Amino acid sequence: MNQLKKISALRFDGLVKNQKHADNPNYITGSKLFIMNHNLVTNGFNHVGNCIRPPSEFNSILLQATLGCSHSKCTFCGAYKDKKFAIKDRKYLEQDLDFASRYCRHQDRIFVMDGDAFVMPMKDWQWLLEQIHEKLPWVKRVTCYANLKSIKLKTDEELAYLHQMGLKAVFLGLESGHSQVRKDTKKGGTPEELIYHCQRLRRSGIRLVTIVLLGLGQIDLSLEHARDTGKALTAIDPEAVSALSLIPLPDTPLGDAFERGEFKIPDALGMIAELKELVKHTELSRGAFRSVHASNYLSIDARFPQDKTAVLQSLDQALSGNIKLKPEWMRGL
Repeated sequence: MNQLKKISALRFDGLVKNQKHADNPNYITGSKLFIMNHNLVTNGFNHVGNCIRPPSEFNSILLQATLGCSHSKCTFCGAYKDKKFAIKDRKYLEQDLDFASRYCRHQDRIFVMDGDAFVMPMKDWQWLLEQIHEKLPWVKRVTCYANLKSIKLKTDEELAYLHQMGLKAVFLGLESGHSQVRKDTKKGGTPEELIYHCQRLRRSGIRLVTIVLLGLGQIDLSLEHARDTGKALTAIDPEAVSALSLIPLPDTPLGDAFERGEFKIPDALGMIAELKELVKHTELSRGAFRSVHASNYLSIDARFPQDKTAVLQSLDQALSGNIKLKPEWMRGL
């Protein structure tokens, strides 16, 4: 069975019960109560488990088309440990779209969940985008998470078709452009593959927002990780880069190694030095560069290339102690 057929075969036909309420046949994870116009509405979105979205999608309709992540091997990630990857049955999506058509008429963006909904086969994407056009004609933009594998599975023609049908942007966890760091963290694929397929995606017209993770190279490979990641970003030239700082999570391979003292993360100033190296080696023709996530010691919200010099100056000021860094207790996910 090839990779695409494997993905097609994984279907979800039933909502996952919350273990805490296993004895209650009427309790379904993700079921919501809405009060609209004094009427009690009990058929909310069929969300299962934890729902994760990019910060910029805070006002989007959250449509869960898949469960979990089809890769689910990254050593640092604990995002979807509560569910196995599957493509949800269309009847649940139809219910969600019907609900959105009644109660989400002021939201013109949709974020398709879960971890890499982009991996859905084309027949599923075609059906979903057609349904969105039919039932939610006011929606102007559809976005989702993607990974290297899910981009590789789409031809150039399919990528262009998805863009034409309304898929305007994807969020990609690039994390690192360093070959050894990618291998150690089980990201999958080489930097060369990553660059090639992200360039294909960009040529289709789909906007690319990349996420990189400071600290992933530990202390020894800190600057190399930043340098190679910057070079990869330059080659890809995405519309936006979002830098996060690593926070080890419990019950993950990386978190366990950190607890044993085997994974050594740079301190606050080390993270700033790594961020400076990343910025120094990142050339964007016209893109946003941000480190505004709660995990970061210093927030940056800039446009490249025009703001790059000012950003480097601010990072030098932070390294010299003239700009205060976020205290450890204020960092979070």
